[in-house]
Amino acid sequence: MFAEEVVPADFFKAGAVFVLFIALAWIFYYIISQMLRRLSMKTGIVLDDLMIRAVKWPVFTGIVLAGIYLASIILPFETKYDFEVSRGMHLALIIFTAWAVGAVIDALFHWFKLEVTSKTNTPVDDWITTFVRVITPVILATIVITFALPIYDINTEVLKDWLIDYGVQIGIVLVVAITALFILGIAGSRIISAIVAQRPTGQSEEEVKKRANTLSSVILTSSQVLIIAVALLVILSEFVNITPALAGAGVIGVAVGLGAQGLIKDLIAGFFIVMENQYRVGDIVNIAGIGGLVEDINLRRTLVRDMNGVVHTVPNSEIKVASNMTKEYSRVNLDISVSYGTDLDRAINVINRVCKEMADDPQWAPLIIKTPEVLRVEKLGDSGIDLKVFGDTKPTQQWSIAGEIRKRVKKAFDQEGIEIPWPHTKIFFGNSPDNRDKQARDG
Repeated sequence: MFAEEVVPADFFKAGAVFVLFIALAWIFYYIISQMLRRLSMKTGIVLDDLMIRAVKWPVFTGIVLAGIYLASIILPFETKYDFEVSRGMHLALIIFTAWAVGAVIDALFHWFKLEVTSKTNTPVDDWITTFVRVITPVILATIVITFALPIYDINTEVLKDWLIDYGVQIGIVLVVAITALFILGIAGSRIISAIVAQRPTGQSEEEVKKRANTLSSVILTSSQVLIIAVALLVILSEFVNITPALAGAGVIGVAVGLGAQGLIKDLIAGFFIVMENQYRVGDIVNIAGIGGLVEDINLRRTLVRDMNGVVHTVPNSEIKVASNMTKEYSRVNLDISVSYGTDLDRAINVINRVCKEMADDPQWAPLIIKTPEVLRVEKLGDSGIDLKVFGDTKPTQQWSIAGEIRKRVKKAFDQEGIEIPWPHTKIFFGNSPDNRDKQARDG
């Protein structure tokens, strides 16, 4: 096994080198990596923490491999064993490098999913991240096999030729496409938010956020689909001539377009809905006879969840009138009835006092823009007099504030002795009392 007699000093040197590198590996794992993690926690950035966690084991393994390799150099193996040791170390180095690169890429896309895709509101982001995290090990495994097989004298000319002819071009296209998607995901939503932030005076931050989220969802999704489609066409062109296919697709596209006029109408209508800011994700609307919360918008359809929790998919071309109940602000609009025997001025003062107290309440004050108050006598009804109460609130808060006003007014009316009417019916058999009295006087 050894080329010459090995003296104890050689074993001692080799063992010392190996133990030294093992010690360095554990120092890195338990001391240096922990110091780096503590420093990363102070930055407030998730990426550096993910990177440290990802490379911790690869670096530990790399230090141990380096110790094994240096220790093997010190020991004088026979030529055939020395060759096997060298070949094994080369294979280990290839696998280690692929592992380290894969760990870094996985950490990068894990950060992308945590920090970027959660803010862009586009379903394509999650699909892209999942695809890349799945395809990356496959690509790395292919590279490892390509470089490892020649070490064991296995012919890989066919695989190398394919990689040279097609693999490099495909790899470049994939890298460019993934980089473009990555940059679009990071910068796209920020650019859109910055543009939307140049809002007209008086527009709230919440309105700007809704607008930015909606535009990000539509524009980024469309851009991502376009980048993926172009990348697929370029990759396909490496294998076949796609010019005739594109020409045929154009003819088929015309035929399909004639039969898909509804889809085209949906896309055009969706474009104007988004560009004109008719409603956004998070608004409460009434569209196509359906009322509820807008959960998602794209160029083809709008998803609305009604009060029963049912999600309705509304094609955008079906939306003729869009009623947005939460754009910029909402309004309390309710009628409070009092009996006919009530002093109206007194009742109005009580209602206005209750609304003023509510506007001064720390729990409700942030939700009220304009303090509700009695606007007018709305109606002389069958059983009572209706007083109209108006006031402006933050979007979506009009119902909760109106309910609280009703509760407080009921308590105040009970304390003040003001009657809230209910339907009354008077029944007379024969002549009314007034008619009998008149007939008696005339008789």
